[in-house]
Amino acid sequence: MYIVIEGQDGTGKSTQAELLKKHYESQGKQVVILEEPDGDLPQAHDLHDMILTRGYDLEPLTNVLLFTAARNELWKKIAEPVLKNGGIVISARNYWSTLAYQGYGEGVSRSKIIKITKELLPAKYFTPDYGFILTVSDEVRLARQGNRGKAKETFEKKPDDFQQKVNAAYPKIAKDFNLNLIDASGTIEEVFQLVLGKL
Repeated sequence: MYIVIEGQDGTGKSTQAELLKKHYESQGKQVVILEEPDGDLPQAHDLHDMILTRGYDLEPLTNVLLFTAARNELWKKIAEPVLKNGGIVISARNYWSTLAYQGYGEGVSRSKIIKITKELLPAKYFTPDYGFILTVSDEVRLARQGNRGKAKETFEKKPDDFQQKVNAAYPKIAKDFNLNLIDASGTIEEVFQLVLGKL
């Protein structure tokens, strides 16, 4: 089974992915979490680092290409072996993040993003068994993230208008891809129960 948990920074994707992992492990299942775009893979981490932490002023399309390359490595090296062995892959982010950040946020054609991704990733990557998008208001997101001035990553440092474009993109993506839209403004346990209710 392949599950994707998506959403803007500060919505709790990684937390919900970890809870879901424990839930399935308690049933004796093999579970792996993919933290796109870096994960526990050195080459993917280096690509992530190049985009987000080294301070390069990269072109938006370059970001798309690098993120897609990292995804390809994670999928082929980590996800596919687990799925072929009957396990569960829970991904915190997938290419929907690129649609939100580089598409809606940075202005790259969304059809181009999809085309590039489909050239590298297999059909299964595009058809998770369950897809969730966690959403919160801009006010809640900012409160959870704290002072963005201390942020280390490129997109977290971008101005509020960029963040608002990305936040507004996710409900549109949920509608376009028929994903479960989850209000993540409640407690961690409340949000987890909403996710479980859709599985």
